[in-house]
Amino acid sequence: MMKKQIAVLGAGSWGSVLANVLAENGHHVQLWSRNPDQVAELNEHHTNQKYLADFTYQPALHATTDMVAAVTGAQVVLVVIPTKGLRQVSHQLAQVLAASGDQPVIAHATKGLEQVTYKRPSEILAEEIPAAHRQAIVVLSGPSHAESVAIHDMTAVTAASEDLASAELLQGLFSNQYFRVYTNDDVIGAEFGAALKNIISIGAGALQGLGYHDNARAALITRGLAEIRRLGVAFGANPLTFIGLSGVGDLVVTATSKNSRNWRAGYQLGQGKPLKDVIEQMGMVIEGVYTTKAAFELAQKRHVKMPITEAIYRVLYEDENVETAIKNLMSREVTSEVE
Repeated sequence: MMKKQIAVLGAGSWGSVLANVLAENGHHVQLWSRNPDQVAELNEHHTNQKYLADFTYQPALHATTDMVAAVTGAQVVLVVIPTKGLRQVSHQLAQVLAASGDQPVIAHATKGLEQVTYKRPSEILAEEIPAAHRQAIVVLSGPSHAESVAIHDMTAVTAASEDLASAELLQGLFSNQYFRVYTNDDVIGAEFGAALKNIISIGAGALQGLGYHDNARAALITRGLAEIRRLGVAFGANPLTFIGLSGVGDLVVTATSKNSRNWRAGYQLGQGKPLKDVIEQMGMVIEGVYTTKAAFELAQKRHVKMPITEAIYRVLYEDENVETAIKNLMSREVTSEVE
């Protein structure tokens, strides 16, 4: 495919690695960050030690603190910002696009739900960036840890969009010998799967921190997937999406790997560390902590049963003991698996 000019907004572990994949594929990539020290490190040393220790980025990858310089002329803008900062960055991006007159495809790899509004990332982007200043919105999601992609571990993800041509554009930009992209038109399912799996990952980490084994983890992942699907379908998602890369794929990798900061957070909670200490020591956003609150409240409003999410909510926000939460889950009234 012809080489494209691409802007990536957000230079955390995932944003910077996705930018590196695009640079490896020969595209002209500008990586935007607010942090001048981080930008200087990326440009001078091709490292990003806070997020990916001992990894060397492509020399062709250029970082900048200037969003106008990053975005102007870009055919695609990929936003990889934590959910709580997405609206503000989207608003800033809209101003840049309005001034330049550019109409890029907007893609995102953000995994969460906005607090209070419960909006998905694509909804936030659509609200903040008028249709006159962009083309379609594409979601990039699936089982993909930055640390694994950095070492060229074989990875498969989904590009989901209501506009197939835009999904196929992302597919062509990213696909190579180790990174394979499939297309999907179910944006709702892709985003719910990406967001809610972080909740179950916290639970899986907590189980292991408490000393539980394979049976417990398999039960949690399987029943967790059931309630992820339940909430997604209530909002119009295709149930088949949840047995694909954005559903079971993303859930399995996040709920079984120490590379997941959500899993690591849960593990520490299972070992008895207070949530405040876990958040402080992590030094990076733990999306699942915030998504748990949003998903719990959303499920209550829509009368969707999400017992695992509810249990994790009580641990995170009501200081319930993890062991007590597990016992309460296991002593619930028995029911059919298909409910």
